[in-house]
This record gives sequence, structure tokens and C-alpha cells, in this order.
Amino acid sequence: MMMMSSSYGSLVPFLLLTALMMAAVSEGVTRLASAGESTGTQWAILVAGSNGYSNYRHQADVCHAYQILKANGLKDENIIVFMYDDIARSKYNPTKGIIINKPNGPDVYHGVPKDYTGDATTAANLYAVLLGNKTALSGGSGKVLNSGPNDHVFFYYADHGSTGLLAMPVGDNIYANDLINVLKQMYKSQKYMNMVMYIEACEAGSMLQGLLPKDMGIYATTASNAEESSYGYYCPSEATDGDPSKYDTCLGDLYSISWLEDSDANDLGKETLQEQYLTVKKRTNLSHVMQYGNTVLSQAFLSTYMGQSPKSVSSVRLDELSSSTFRAVPQRDADLVFFQRQVQKAPKGSAESVEAQKRLDEQIARRSHVDRSINQIISHLFGGSNAASMLTAVRPEEQPVVDDWDCLKTFVRTYEQYCGRLSEYGMQYTRAMANMCNAGVDKDRMVAASVQACSGKA
Repeated sequence: MMMMSSSYGSLVPFLLLTALMMAAVSEGVTRLASAGESTGTQWAILVAGSNGYSNYRHQADVCHAYQILKANGLKDENIIVFMYDDIARSKYNPTKGIIINKPNGPDVYHGVPKDYTGDATTAANLYAVLLGNKTALSGGSGKVLNSGPNDHVFFYYADHGSTGLLAMPVGDNIYANDLINVLKQMYKSQKYMNMVMYIEACEAGSMLQGLLPKDMGIYATTASNAEESSYGYYCPSEATDGDPSKYDTCLGDLYSISWLEDSDANDLGKETLQEQYLTVKKRTNLSHVMQYGNTVLSQAFLSTYMGQSPKSVSSVRLDELSSSTFRAVPQRDADLVFFQRQVQKAPKGSAESVEAQKRLDEQIARRSHVDRSINQIISHLFGGSNAASMLTAVRPEEQPVVDDWDCLKTFVRTYEQYCGRLSEYGMQYTRAMANMCNAGVDKDRMVAASVQACSGKA
């Protein structure tokens, strides 16, 4: 019996090694840099996809990410930032020129490169940056991803999303198939050794589900799966004074502040991507944090992508932050928090109060219009009895959310032409649009249904 036990014990390491080798083969040939190993250059692309003070948190997240990368040795020439840059000096910001990402937190705005701001914050410019195509740029600093086959690339996005798309402040959305095509071009052009993507958005998983190959050297995590909201965090409430209530808006996003604060609190050369994923997953308890792509890459240390500098780690425990009573709000309702705060703070009966109430009423009315018009479109095309299935039907995890991406893009454009902009709230209905595309709706029927639902009003 002892001999059998000894033989079994010696067999275990062999079996584990074999399993790891098989996993690596199934996800393509994977090379991981060891701790402290210098392999090429570390690059980062940071994207805040929104504008407006009510979306404060997205630019705050991105600025915080920059500070972490900078503190850990990445050079400004290798960090490319997209942010509209309209909140630091907004009239609503109580600390002009300063952006914070948590209550009583430090300024994260100072020193952030202004690569692509204002009208330059477009999906087209983002694709050009990722592909290193300077000639395709319109505005901005001209900085692009000038990386090669030995380099490591970190991509981080924070904003609103919905089924199959991510928003940008200006112009077209980032559609999942377009992003995947750009990533495939990057892989073919040897723009990286390995790449890591963190995506904060509602339905973020729909950008990668059934689309991101496992053999392209890309590992990704998302704030949510393909069918749920992500959450703003550090949001004002009646129970809190000072930050964040004096800011009247959410200061961060739950998934984002979880990985950002974990990075602040730990030595990036001693924590792996997988360990951070598990930490973030535990703290982000209102949505399902997901992994996609080549998960073998998650065994790499954070320093492989985010740099590493000798430093004393934070004394703040993440479980202390997790157990605090800060308010979380679904992404699509976070803008209402700001407008409601404006009403609450305005002196009763004042012109300021009347204007604040008007803005809030407009937001609520716009939501009602979107709800009503989408339901009318579905009823026109499929009958009222099928409305629920079009709104809620979810595809298996191995399938993309839509078969015909041109149909989804056309549906969004058609709706916005006849019914008005979807807005962050209305973006939730791209699931219904994807389902209607999967059911075979063509453009002529889309137009007819949209005209009938919205009486031709743009």
C-alpha cells in the first residue's frame, strides 16, 4: 500500500504539468514573462467613453489608471489616453482642476496626457491608435501604438455599454465585431507579444462572447456578463456628508475601483492577473465579472503589463473598503443621481430650483419615450405577445449576441434617425434590436416601424 501511495504521489506533478501543457496548446502557444523579466516595451491605452459631469466616474477611473501605470514606471510616450476632459473644470465640480476617484481621495487628474480629448475622442481614432495608423487620425496628439512582437499591451475602457457595443463621447459607437477585427489585425501585424483588456460597461461580456479567439495572445476581463448592468460606486446618498455627496455624482465604478485600489494596495510584481481577477470578482458583488480569451495569460504578474516600481504598499485593506456603506447605482441610473441632487440642493422656489427640476423632468420624459417607442416597434414588427421575448432573449455563452452586425448598426442608426438618440439609458434596448435582427427584420421594416412609433420625429 505504501508503494502504491508513493507511486501515486509522484504521478500527481506529472499529471498537473500535462494538464497545463494541454491547456496552453488548446489556447495557442503562450509565453509568460517571469517576475522581473524585461520583455520589450509596456504600452497602455486608456479610454473614458463618456462626457458630461453626470458621468464623472469614467474619467476619474481612467485618470486613476494612468497614475498607477505612471507610478510603476510606464512612460508617458507609451501611455495613450482618451478622455473628453470636461469634468475637471466643470462648473459643477466643487474642486476645480481636481478629479478624485474615491471619497477624500487624492487628485488623479494631474499630469494625465491629453492625447485625445473633445472631438478627437472617436471610435475611428481609437482603431487608428490600436493599429498604429497615424494617417487615419483626425485630431489629437498623434500618438499611436508603435509596438512590436516583444511588447505587452494593456487596454482599459470605462463607460456605458450595451449588447454588442461600447459608447464613445463623439461619433459612432465601438461595435464588438469592429473591435474584434481590429484586434485580429493587431495580432496579424505582430503588434504585441500578449495583450490584456479590462472593460467596464454594462453588458461588457457581449463585446467578447463568442467572438474573441483563445489563440491570439489576449486575456480579458469584463465588469459584467453579456446581459447585465455594471455599477457606479461611491455615489452620493442622504446618509453621507462630504465626499461623494458634495460632488453630486458617483466618483467611480465598482469593477474599476476594485482593480484600481487592489493595484494601489499590492506589489504588482507579486500579484498575478488571476489573483486580481478573483479579488475584483469578490468585491464586484452586483454583477458577474467575466474572463475571456487566453486564460493561461492570467498566470502572469500584473507588473508584466502595468509596470513595477519599488514602493511601500497601501496600509488600507480592501475588505475595509468593501464593508463600508458607500452606495452603488446601476450605470444607467447614475446620471439621475446627479440631476436629483441638483433638485435637492437648489433653494426651494428659486430659478435654480425650477431649472434643475426641468432638467430632471426632461431626463425622465426621455426615458419614457424610449421605453414606449421600443415597445411599439416590437409590437409593430412581431405583435405584442412577442415583445417580452424580444426584450429578454439571451443567447448561449458560446454564441455572439447577433449574427448580422450590419443589421444591428442599421437598426441603431434607423432608430436614432426617427426617434432620437438612444442615450445611456436607451442603450439597454440594443439587445432587443439584436434579437429582432436575429429574427430576420430588414431595413424597410425597421424604418416603417420606427416612423410609426415616433411619428417621424427625429
